[in-house]
This record gives sequence, C-alpha cells and structure tokens, in this order.
Amino acid sequence: MKLYKYDLHVHTSSVSPCAHVAAEEVVKLYQQAGYQGVVITDHFCEQFFESLPASSWRDKVRQYLAGYLAAREAGEKLGVDVLLGIEIRLAGSANEYLVYGVTEEFLLAHPQLYNLQLAELYQLTKANGMLLYQAHPFRPYIERADPKLLDGVEVFNGNPRHQSQNHLALAFADTHGLLKISGSDFHQVVDLGIGGVVLRDRAASSQDLVEILAADQIEQLITNPLPEV
Repeated sequence: MKLYKYDLHVHTSSVSPCAHVAAEEVVKLYQQAGYQGVVITDHFCEQFFESLPASSWRDKVRQYLAGYLAAREAGEKLGVDVLLGIEIRLAGSANEYLVYGVTEEFLLAHPQLYNLQLAELYQLTKANGMLLYQAHPFRPYIERADPKLLDGVEVFNGNPRHQSQNHLALAFADTHGLLKISGSDFHQVVDLGIGGVVLRDRAASSQDLVEILAADQIEQLITNPLPEV
C-alpha cells in the first residue's frame, strides 16, 4: 500500500523572520526527503502585518502569501503538494494556533484575524470548514487553551531549539479527546523531516487534508528524534 508523508508545520524565510530557508529550497528539501507534501504555516501575527509598508489589507495579504505562492510554484514543478495553512498568534497572548483549510479569499475577507478572541476564531473556523489546533501547548511561555475551543493539538513539535515537552501535549490531547498532529516546525535545514504525518490517501488540496484530519485518518505520526543544537 502506498503511503504519503506530509509535514504540517513549515515556515519560509520569505515571510517568517525566524526562518532561514527560502520557499523554493524548502520544497526541494522535502521532496528529497521523501515527503509528498508540506503545509506552509508562516507566522500570522500583528507584528508582521503592522510592519508592512503596504496600506491596504489586500496588499498585505499578498505579501504574507509570498512564501506559500513561491513554494506552490516550486511544488508544481517537483510533484510536491504545497498547501496553505497559518500559524496565528492572537494579540495579547503568546499562544499560537495552526489553522488548516484557509484560503486566500478567506484571509482577504477577514482582516486582522489576530485581533479576535480564541472563541471568535474557533467559531469562524467552524463556520468555514477549517480545523484549529493549538501548536506546542507545553512550551514554558504557553498557556493551554480551553479544549472546547480546539479541534486538536500538535502533540509532537520537532523544533529542537524549544522545550516543547511533547509528552505532556500528547497526554493533554488524550485526556480531552482532541485530534493529534505532528509537525517539524521547520525553520532551518536541521529541522527537516523531524515531524509530520503519514497518510493512506494523498492530500492534494487543503480540503483533502481537512477531511482526512477531521476523520482522524492518520496512519502514523512522524516523531523522529530531535537533533542536538
């Protein structure tokens, strides 16, 4: 049976200032590592958007999507599925959330999502067929969200430069019956392929991915050992 590997938490240097690999190179690296696809989840936060010189929200969204669009173009050439997600940090909190199923049209229609409260964001994602996961919920500076306002939890975060305490995230998800995902939280080459998911079916679109995740049809969570850095 053919299986498909996807990394659900990937950043590009085009948009995320803490990332160090260009979008095109990210896709090439994942193709070489045997992944069928990646979800580009660049940081979506007030600080980024307020730093942009563009005056209109439309122009700001287009700048935010620069990494995803470059990665998607590279993916079309290399046979890699490149999907759009966001890692959103809400204003006034250090918590971050991974959202799957977002589209450019949705981002344009809902300016400044980062100013919402979590309950409002959760309701909006439900109304638009999206999934909301808390990213790395047990890092020291993070507060656990109300499980009733989550679809799931990133139970394995592969970023080796943070103390994500993944075992606690897994226990939290089990306790509250939440969906589970794994992601490399790719920022640097050393992060390549540490996390992700193995699927029985190809997720050629964001809608495919949402349907697979919502049905909890993950064959395996990829949880490779974190390198020493």
